[in-house]
Amino acid sequence: MNKDALLEVRSLTKIFRTGTFIKKKEIVAVEDVSFTISVEKPTVLTLAGESGSGKSTTALMTLGFIKPTSGVILYRGKDIWKMRKNDWARFRREVQAVFQDPYSTFNPLHKVDRVLTIPIRKFNLASTPDEEHEIIAKALESVGLRGDEVLGKYPRELSGGQRQRIMLARAFLLKPNLIIADEPVSMVDASLRANILNVMLKLKRDWGISFLYITHDLSTARYISDDIIIMYRGSIMERGPIDDVVLKPLHPYVQLLVESIPEPDPDKRWERRIELPKKEVETNSIKGCKFYHRCAHAQQRCAEERPRLTDLGGKHQVACHLYQ
Repeated sequence: MNKDALLEVRSLTKIFRTGTFIKKKEIVAVEDVSFTISVEKPTVLTLAGESGSGKSTTALMTLGFIKPTSGVILYRGKDIWKMRKNDWARFRREVQAVFQDPYSTFNPLHKVDRVLTIPIRKFNLASTPDEEHEIIAKALESVGLRGDEVLGKYPRELSGGQRQRIMLARAFLLKPNLIIADEPVSMVDASLRANILNVMLKLKRDWGISFLYITHDLSTARYISDDIIIMYRGSIMERGPIDDVVLKPLHPYVQLLVESIPEPDPDKRWERRIELPKKEVETNSIKGCKFYHRCAHAQQRCAEERPRLTDLGGKHQVACHLYQ
């Protein structure tokens, strides 16, 4: 057990089983994923990858919404699946979530006030209506909203950016240690994304809240992250400090991801056409590297042996035989 860890994830694996009794199928969504978020220093750790990489499944397991097939999730040194009732209640309060869709999160029949009052009453945070109103006002202020802008309104009367900031306010009013944000800006207008990311950075700076940020967008990851983990088909390809991974990517898959980031300068053009082989295979049948069939540097060893994460100094690690 890491005594300095707020959250410690060890060798997390999730296998979904589908099909009939006669013809069963196993889908390995997450395989042997480990990471730690320190209790001493607030941080933003990003899990990044394309659709199907396992990043959202990892987030749901970390929240306790899905039970892992194997592996351990420790919060303050305690396995979340073996917690006593009081410890579980503490975990549910101190680890909050913000999800991707700011539209389906709200019940259209209720005013948005309800989203904020429910957790206050559930966790007995206020003893009077005035105290409840004060808690809500401070939470909204922390995310750059005023009560007269949003309270008393139905979700349809608010923008996507306002709705997402309300969900951040809902998480904040419980004074969490960790917020797990799963694609929180992907369905928000591009002009509003920076505002929401800045709110997250403000909560980290002013209130010491750490974030596990889930995204497919390396540009927003670079803006907000301290460290990053790049996943592909359930496995970690590369990890380390954000600038090391994004500015000096080593894994062939991560290099392609970085090269696909749009260039904001209209005078610059992409010089290289990025193409991946179209051949797709069932990853459950792969003994070696999961990127083997799409990698320009693939060797026979890559097909037969799964590469392990190799330390390259300064917390930078890569799972590729080119560096072993």
